[in-house]
Amino acid sequence: MFKLTFLSLFSPRLFKKHGDGLHDVLYQSNNLEKWGDLVIKTVKTVTSISKYTSPFIGFYIYRKGLYTTEKIQSITPLFVGIGWLLALSLIVRALGRALNAQYVEFLNVLNNTTADRKTYLESIRKYDFEFSKWPVSYSVPQIKSRKWLQTSPFTQCANPNLPTYQKATIQILAYAAVHSFGLRLIYPGTLTLIQTSLWRFLITGRAQLVEHFNGKRSKLISADGNSIDTMFVDNRQLSNKGNILVICCEGNSGFYEIGIMTTPIKAGYSALGWNHPGFAGSTGTPFPSQEQNAIDVVMQYAINELGFEIKNIVLFGWSIGGYTATWAAVTYPEVKALVLDATFDDLLPIAQNQMPSSWALLVKEVVRSYADLNIAQMIRKYNGPVQIIRRTKDEVIALRQGYVQTNRGNNLLIKLIEARYPDVSTEELAILEKYVNLLSTQRAALERCEVGESDRRMLKLISKYMHDFVTTHCTPLPEEKFMRIMDGISTNRD
Repeated sequence: MFKLTFLSLFSPRLFKKHGDGLHDVLYQSNNLEKWGDLVIKTVKTVTSISKYTSPFIGFYIYRKGLYTTEKIQSITPLFVGIGWLLALSLIVRALGRALNAQYVEFLNVLNNTTADRKTYLESIRKYDFEFSKWPVSYSVPQIKSRKWLQTSPFTQCANPNLPTYQKATIQILAYAAVHSFGLRLIYPGTLTLIQTSLWRFLITGRAQLVEHFNGKRSKLISADGNSIDTMFVDNRQLSNKGNILVICCEGNSGFYEIGIMTTPIKAGYSALGWNHPGFAGSTGTPFPSQEQNAIDVVMQYAINELGFEIKNIVLFGWSIGGYTATWAAVTYPEVKALVLDATFDDLLPIAQNQMPSSWALLVKEVVRSYADLNIAQMIRKYNGPVQIIRRTKDEVIALRQGYVQTNRGNNLLIKLIEARYPDVSTEELAILEKYVNLLSTQRAALERCEVGESDRRMLKLISKYMHDFVTTHCTPLPEEKFMRIMDGISTNRD
């Protein structure tokens, strides 16, 4: 009993044994484990919230004059008491696990490292547990981390024309904002509160992928050392489309467990989903460099471990996931196609539209220095097939809800056509900008009418690259529509 309790002290939380009842039936912990987990999760949540709001907390403490030695000494017993409570909770939780037959069975499987690697991975995939304890399936060579001074953005400024004192102030504010709450506003899926509220849906979603589609979960280690949580569904033996792998890049609050992955699966394709750094089981923070390293290790895993040829890989990005999908297409230009659903051209205008106008300079500094997700700029470098899905009722990437003319997918399409067709004249560009603001039904009606040669050419280019989907931002894409887009990729190659 002592050995089991000791092993259970820092062992992972068990969520479910796959195949043990319906996919929404979770592991049943006893009262001791429940109590210990409750205290530990509460402390973690409060700590996480304090970290994100640290600038405001620090300012409040300063205003209240709580930085004095006497004040600090007065609250020291409180933190000591919390530490003792946390230690007691760990012991009580471990004891509860040691008395639970189902957890002991899982613990024995987890610690049975004498089996060969393939057998061991198959045995632990029968369980859903904390990803931090999951064994590594694939990794790439690590890059040497650079010192802070080497990566400091203070040497550049998104607002270079400002006076020095204003420029320095905005740079400092931007650094503080992005490392506390700023990046969390761009990627809300990193917030502990959101992940805690969705944890049961994430577990149920993983169970469905594993139990219904024979999904295989794996941990990948990116070049910067982050653990990337992935799920692979192999349809190569079940469908004539299964030899094509669709790599799914989720949105800023999206997770592969409840995201876009089921669309290509139900359409008969093989699919590989992954979570952004800082989302669910993945570690890190979704700065652009970490996002790039994450999708890169996913691509390497698909090619070198899963055995897919680059020419049979489709990159499918939804919303902000269009950034990593486009980056991967530029980095691996031989991929079969790039499909962008509800994706914008540039983060900056959307961010500035959501914030007070008085914050415009600060927002620009944050985006351009730390989260410069300029998809339109990158897509110019990719010459393969591209399909853009524009949601006509999109309330997220449209600057004015309900106005398709303000959908930033329009700007993405225009930049794509400008890059691919340098012979487009100024007059034709004006026609393009006019027609892209129309719905697909309106453009189809125009094509049946007598229009000029330039008009007809622009209408055909819009139809070639963009598809309208009459819905809002978060509605799942039907597999029938995805199949039509995929079927049209080979016939629409440049």
